[in-house]
Amino acid sequence: MHAMSLNLTSASFPHKGMVPVRHTCDGDDLSPQLVWTGVPADAQSLVLIVDDPDAPDPKAPRMTWVHWVLYNIPPQVNQLPEGIAAADLPVGTLQGLNDWRRTGYGGPCPPIGMHRYFHKLFALDCRLPDLRMPGKAALEKAMQGHVLAQAELIGLYQRQLKSESSP
Repeated sequence: MHAMSLNLTSASFPHKGMVPVRHTCDGDDLSPQLVWTGVPADAQSLVLIVDDPDAPDPKAPRMTWVHWVLYNIPPQVNQLPEGIAAADLPVGTLQGLNDWRRTGYGGPCPPIGMHRYFHKLFALDCRLPDLRMPGKAALEKAMQGHVLAQAELIGLYQRQLKSESSP
């Protein structure tokens, strides 16, 4: 057993706290600052998946919407700054596709209700091959049997509608 467990936190919002507007489609759509500790010594790479299991409506969820997919993050890296650009990702990091069919971070943009945004970090015992911009399902399939540890940070967001009466 690993003495330390993988832990993921953000200076942008507390676990199970509200995601600030600047990280959403209602603001600047900046990715949140993320920092982690407790990466197992034998980890060869890290994977970050951000998704929302409450889409489109938390009262009747029909799908999990994927917001951000990164893999082959070097294990010695321990944080991503807020609003990181693709060019500034740690050397070797590869991007997958989110559910807008593009790479990079897409912030919370829930059509209705309070949604939960799961920021999931995985430590793997290998580096993955270049999966050529995989979606989450393809990445999770490639990760099977290689996960040494995982951590989760949940943010909440509900859009403040300016005025519900206007057309």
